[in-house]
Amino acid sequence: MPETVHMPLLDEGTEVWRPVEAFRLAEGVYIILGAMPDDETWAFPPGSQVRCEPRRLHSEANRLAATALVASPISDVASAHADGSAA
Repeated sequence: MPETVHMPLLDEGTEVWRPVEAFRLAEGVYIILGAMPDDETWAFPPGSQVRCEPRRLHSEANRLAATALVASPISDVASAHADGSAA
């Protein structure tokens, strides 16, 4: 069942977090679901496996926030191998 995690947005000029759907894979590890809107740049693209932890976002209580990349989306890994950029 999907859960809500907060995704940091890049290139916003200030700290901005967007709620997105994610599926829990293991304790503290989630895969990002859905599609990124054309007018946003997420810190971790859809399909990424990310580490999530509770964070105080602005004045809100602790929210589950995506904080680190665990694994790139499968399509990114496959592309890297296909073009020879992966070691």
